[in-house]
Order: sequence, then C-alpha cells, then structure tokens
Amino acid sequence: MSVQEISETTQYLSFHLDEEEFSLEISRVREVLDFTRITKVPQSPPFMRGVINLRGSVVPVVDLKDKFGIGKTEKTVNTRIIICEIDVDGDMTTIGALADSVHEVMEIEPEHIEPAPRIGTRLNTEFLKGMGKRDEEFIMILDIDKIFSSDELSLVSQTGAAAQRGGSEEPQALEASPPGM
Repeated sequence: MSVQEISETTQYLSFHLDEEEFSLEISRVREVLDFTRITKVPQSPPFMRGVINLRGSVVPVVDLKDKFGIGKTEKTVNTRIIICEIDVDGDMTTIGALADSVHEVMEIEPEHIEPAPRIGTRLNTEFLKGMGKRDEEFIMILDIDKIFSSDELSLVSQTGAAAQRGGSEEPQALEASPPGM
C-alpha cells in the first residue's frame, strides 16, 4: 500500500529504534510484550535474534535495528517485543520485532502522511508506506510486508518451524504482560 492508497484515518503503534520514531498499522499488531529470554537458533540470519514461546507457539524474533543497519537492540527496561503478522506468499506468519521502546497507539489522518523521501534516510524507502507528520516531528510508517525479502521471510518461518519441531532447545515460557497502551 502506498501513500496514495491511504484514504482513511488509520491507527498506528509508534515505537523507537535508536533515535528514530517508527510505526506499524495497528491491524497488523497482535500484542506488545516485555523483553523476555530469546532462544538463539543456530544458522539463522544475523537479524534474527531467535525464538520465544508465546502461549505454546514458537515465534521467531527479529531485530529491526540490525536489519536496517542501525545497530543491535540492547535489552533495557523499555525494550519490547512487538508481536505482528506478516504476509509471506499469501500466508500470515507471526513474528516478534524488537523495539527500543513502544509509545502509543495513535491515529494519523491521510492528509498528514507524505510519501517517503527518495534519499536522506537510513533505510531503503521501499520499506516505508510514508512519513506521518505529528506536530513538527516525522514518524516513519513501515510496510511490514516489505521489510524482509520473501527469501528472508521463508528462512525465518522455516527456523521457527524447526524450533517448534524440536530443532533447538525449548524456549522459556513468557510471563510478560503487554505494557499499558
């Protein structure tokens, strides 16, 4: 979906990666978790931190900062795992995405969304639906389906499936509840 296709007010979950504010459409977010132990999976891509146990299901966890080339997410009191759904070749796949902090659910009017710039950002702009404006700040609106290539998503899905079958040590059960949003 491009900026031209955003024709109605949409709710977004805002979060920080390093010093930049990003957002995802709330319809693609299932929940937000406190940081928990992540079980590493051998031979997974560098941006994939491992897997977690989400109520009996193995969920791969990716580091968006690593994927975008802006460092690795370090565990702090504010670090969160955003559980979201991604379209992988027509099938919805659940993944966790690390964020330095999660802020709020907000509405952005279509007239406050500009096309992504072609130059001058730290990431390839094909991952962006647009740039939301709030006060004097810009919020990068991510297109979660375009962040990873289909090969990368297949690899993440396969890694999660292998862990589910017992291809790695059992991840720790979560005892986290979503922060107040």
